Amino acid sequence: MTLYWPEGIPRHLDYPAATVGDLIAGAAATYPTQTAIVDGDLRLGFGDLYAQACRLANALRADGVRDGDVVMLHAPNSAYFLVAYFGVLLSGATVSPVNPLTPPAGLVAQITDTSTRVIITHPAHAAPLLQAVTTVRRAQPELAARLVLLPTTDAAPDGPGETPLTEFTPLVDIVADRPSTRPVTGVGPESVAHIVYTGGTTGTPKGVRVLHRNVTANVTQMIAFRAGHALSLEDGAVHLTAFPAADDATVVPGASASAVVSPLFHAHALINTDFLLTCGAKLVISGRFDPEALLETIETERITYITGSPTMWHALLRAPSAGTRDLTSVRAVSSGAAPIDPVTLGRLGETFTNAIVTEGYGLTEGTCVVTAIPALSSVPRRAGTVGIPVCDTEIQLRDPNGNLVPEGERGELFIKGPQVTAGYLNRPEATAEQFADGWLATGDVALIDDGFLRIVDRAKDMLIYKGYNVYPRELEELLLTHPDVLRVAVVGREDEVVGQEPIAFVVASEAATSTAEDLMAWVAERVLPYKKIRGVQFVAALPTTSAGKILKTELREQVKA
Repeated sequence: MTLYWPEGIPRHLDYPAATVGDLIAGAAATYPTQTAIVDGDLRLGFGDLYAQACRLANALRADGVRDGDVVMLHAPNSAYFLVAYFGVLLSGATVSPVNPLTPPAGLVAQITDTSTRVIITHPAHAAPLLQAVTTVRRAQPELAARLVLLPTTDAAPDGPGETPLTEFTPLVDIVADRPSTRPVTGVGPESVAHIVYTGGTTGTPKGVRVLHRNVTANVTQMIAFRAGHALSLEDGAVHLTAFPAADDATVVPGASASAVVSPLFHAHALINTDFLLTCGAKLVISGRFDPEALLETIETERITYITGSPTMWHALLRAPSAGTRDLTSVRAVSSGAAPIDPVTLGRLGETFTNAIVTEGYGLTEGTCVVTAIPALSSVPRRAGTVGIPVCDTEIQLRDPNGNLVPEGERGELFIKGPQVTAGYLNRPEATAEQFADGWLATGDVALIDDGFLRIVDRAKDMLIYKGYNVYPRELEELLLTHPDVLRVAVVGREDEVVGQEPIAFVVASEAATSTAEDLMAWVAERVLPYKKIRGVQFVAALPTTSAGKILKTELREQVKA
């Protein structure tokens, strides 16, 4: 399998035998007085962030939390989300992040599945959490998790104030008088750092066991691909050594800034945050996503690196001031968490004129990043591709029988590398099915396009029409080139005669005039007969997860109805 490889990046790296706690401790030692977090008027230096995290770690240890215990982090983006995240890991416990908008039933399932010991939440989201905890306590009194309340900030303001907070202990109270030095734990690289639940777009979410070494490996890979440096930890400090031929990397250690917009409870944002802080970058935390506010942040804070999901990019490009703001500080724009179309990538390049615009590929079971285009100005781009496997990552494309497909043909993507996680929590059968002999079955169909990986579709999304394979993503990317189509998702409609017919759900652009018949005819002129769209449904919006992934399960239910 022939893949491109840039001369400036080594194929193999040395990985520190470290924990996530070692990364933040090392960053604090290297950049003690530099600004790490900006949340409105609140600014935390690296030393401040680390000290506050250590105080929480000591408080948790004093409260009986031990190595491997699970602490749920149920909160929106804020400076204190990161204080809590690092504090939990420094205590030796495992972080279990959860979307704070998760309904009580989902919270009950995650608390029970992880045997959560402590839950750290936010006043705006206390009500559904208290409802879930009450349900758990009635059924399993031994799971009486302690409830800790984070302070409010500009990014995460207070809620309606209707929920009694007497059962919650404020964070400021539990950390009072605690030492700001790191507690001694028995946690090491093979310990579980995160239990992150999959997006649940195709079924019941599963808890992925992400080891500390998985996180530190993925951070090391990202530093190589995006900052052009090798990572080492010596004498408790972070050391970044530049690759001689990668001096055009877009992330400059100790001199970069990023706007954090994607939800930190999602692996895409969380691992990017670990990577950026390890590089000494300043992180500006945004609250509820607002395109105009984000554009102002980019301009005033001189943001150099920004990553987000397709949903975010679509909204930002529609913002009235997108074409008038000074966005020249941005050197890299990266899209992830869900597939993005080439049309939107092109428009991002027109908006961020000084930036390298890339799409990467990853999944929760692979910690975060699996493939990417190195953020070097000298590396060629291939529209619609997701780059190449990051350092020390192997890929295979296999047919349904498990055989390798010939060069240039489509197959299910399998990956192997140090970022491949340790399987699912309490799901041995699912783990055995998806993780085998060190290889992870991604469920995505891909091919090699001129040396770069192209994701064709989800294996589960592929349709079979009269015996022919039809890939919805191919039709979606085609429809997005039509001026009347703003967003689109294609799913199958079951038919006894032909198998599955492609049906398009379309969000029309403001000036659209095309009818459903017009769009079907337009597609028919551009594809083979078996790929034609057999129905178009106009909708105001597509259902998505918090990470921006389209919920095709809901669209399939609409088709059935």
